[in-house]
Amino acid sequence: MRWLEKRNKNLPPIHGIAAYKSSMNATRSWQWRVPRETRRLIIDTPAALEGPEIHDAIYDANNILIPVMPSPIDIGFAAKFIAELLLVAQLDRGAIQVGIIANRTRNNTRSLQQLMRFLRSLKIPIIATLRDSQNYVVAIDHGIGVFELPHHRARNDMDELEKIVSWLDRWQAPRREPISTATTPEVPSEPLRRLH
Repeated sequence: MRWLEKRNKNLPPIHGIAAYKSSMNATRSWQWRVPRETRRLIIDTPAALEGPEIHDAIYDANNILIPVMPSPIDIGFAAKFIAELLLVAQLDRGAIQVGIIANRTRNNTRSLQQLMRFLRSLKIPIIATLRDSQNYVVAIDHGIGVFELPHHRARNDMDELEKIVSWLDRWQAPRREPISTATTPEVPSEPLRRLH
């Protein structure tokens, strides 16, 4: 939310919802309302979700991206989360695509080798490997995305982020059919896609 507060109003809009905040002046459903023109909804969840919390978080998802950092603690949490996701929440892998992102990595390190061995053992696609880069720090500080940085500065990071976007674009959510044209509001031309 602090990133969005720094975002210049002339840039393409991103609507953020601080789900952790509560207001005495509005209901929770009003606070969490999503603008009609939204084409992608990204929900960032805590890392240590369990059982029913996972089921609630993925209930209406089309895609689940799991970022994992190269540390034994993160690998342990990821293993537990993925086990819960597949076994307890009974994720339907035919309906929801799951991908993993190796996050904040450094080339030629033992921790990255350990992370990649773990990730390959999961039989879940590794979508991208994001390096531990100052570009993310700079982008956050200016309220912009890495794609909005000068190309010469962020080319390597853009290439990896593009892999994520391409992976998401390969999956098309089914179109919602209106129940009745008289009572149903206009359906957006591109269906809303949820990403957890």
